[in-house]
Amino acid sequence: MEAFNENNFVEIGGIIIDKPEFSHELFDEKFYKVNIESKRLSGSQDILPVIVSERLIDIDSLNIGNKVHVVGQFRSYNKQEEVKSKLILSIFAKEIENIEEELTTLNNTELIGFICKKPIYRKTPLGREIADVLIAVNRSYKKSDYIPCILWGRNAKFCEKLEVGTMVKIAGRIQSRKYEKKLENGETLEKVAYEVSVSKFSVYKEEKEGIENAI
Repeated sequence: MEAFNENNFVEIGGIIIDKPEFSHELFDEKFYKVNIESKRLSGSQDILPVIVSERLIDIDSLNIGNKVHVVGQFRSYNKQEEVKSKLILSIFAKEIENIEEELTTLNNTELIGFICKKPIYRKTPLGREIADVLIAVNRSYKKSDYIPCILWGRNAKFCEKLEVGTMVKIAGRIQSRKYEKKLENGETLEKVAYEVSVSKFSVYKEEKEGIENAI
């Protein structure tokens, strides 16, 4: 597969864990969501939603248990729920193929964007430093994707001092995280959050021109 030189790049390998489901249709082009299991070196796994166009691959060839290789972008959109909106995240596939080789731990993400909320820095009870950062990554047609990121250690401490609007470059992996949401009736609902676990982080000092993406 060809690598894309852009400000939002994702490459993952994994195993399909359920049948593709229809997601939406845009200009007579149908898109489907398929969940892919990508393993961590620790042995645990991330379940990642991938949006695939019918024009990329025969959707019927995406079967449970297949190994796949995906190149694309990490995208977001706001879904309106009653009085507030919810940020929905997924990998938008630009290339996808069924493969035979073992790429099930492949999970690389590179983003260039702008800090759009003040970073939240904290320490765990054991003293580990963590920072939550939301970055806006420009897309064509004056759109942006809002990507939650989590940083650790020295990177977390460094980004704590950065101002909103700072342009940054990050590299890491997309991870899924389960959590419980308490409902008004007292019941709890299991939810899944997605974020980039950052391994490399820097302030981006190059020219800001020429980094817009094409869809």
